[in-house]
Amino acid sequence: MNTSDTSADPAWERKVLENLVLSTLKEQRAKRRWGIFFKFIVLFYFFVLMAMLSGWRSNNDSVGDARHTALINLQGVIDAQGEITAERINAALKSAFENQNTAGVILRINSPGGSPAQSGMIYDEIRRQRALHPDIPLYAVVEDICASGAYFVAAAADRIYVNQSSLVGSIGVLIDGFGFTGAMEKIGVERRLMTAGENKGFLDPFSPVKPEDKAHVEALLTEIHQQFIGAVRAGRGKRLKEGPETFSGLVWSGAKSVELGLSDALGTTDGVARDIIKAEKIVDFSIRENLAERFAKRLGADAAAGFGQSLKQQMTKAQGVLN
Repeated sequence: MNTSDTSADPAWERKVLENLVLSTLKEQRAKRRWGIFFKFIVLFYFFVLMAMLSGWRSNNDSVGDARHTALINLQGVIDAQGEITAERINAALKSAFENQNTAGVILRINSPGGSPAQSGMIYDEIRRQRALHPDIPLYAVVEDICASGAYFVAAAADRIYVNQSSLVGSIGVLIDGFGFTGAMEKIGVERRLMTAGENKGFLDPFSPVKPEDKAHVEALLTEIHQQFIGAVRAGRGKRLKEGPETFSGLVWSGAKSVELGLSDALGTTDGVARDIIKAEKIVDFSIRENLAERFAKRLGADAAAGFGQSLKQQMTKAQGVLN
């Protein structure tokens, strides 16, 4: 019986050697890929860290010794959970006024308004800083829009400059929402609202509006509206030409707002810095939301959404058991 001795077959040895080499090469390639991946991760975290540090660093670190106009941007909706908050604007105001080389401050506004409380806090801080630093004026310069809460803030400025096509005003307060009671009746949906507290279901969009709830809201809005009117009168003084529609919630063009005394003159940021403050160099003191804050906010929103979905599922299960 003849048997082949495979251990002596040179082709077999070559195949084993080739497989060994290929395995080694594959392992090296895998190590290289993982090495590149981990280097990318480290590099990514480095850039995140740098972005966080740049966000925490004040925008006025490189001001130097030159006399300048301090610029603070108020652009977007004024909201405690948004990018334009009283905390952020007030911190920028404090830095700008306390800088020894600040000749004047420009609050550049492009905002439809927002929270009355946040707007009121910014208004109060402007007045406080002006009292502490009477030699440093603050001017509001309006770009596209300065309405509602944004105008509340602008009223604290020494002067308000606008573009002739800017939208200015909207001195009013509102609470809006929707009512779904008619739609629910049509599709046969029953509202089951359980509360502890007589008015806890106040303004529930799935329940009919109670006359007493409506009266309470109207009184609340009137109170806040009067606070708004008082701030505008205190800020504008005798320049304000009051008429029946001044505090009605209407908006006007920038040119018309000058006629009505809601603003003072046409002007731009560069023009006010150069011709009014006499300090052409502009230094931005705005405090912006950094990458870490955005990530934390997004993470918080996702967590809240997940919690809400989980709670909804649990409530649905509990309702099924009760039924």
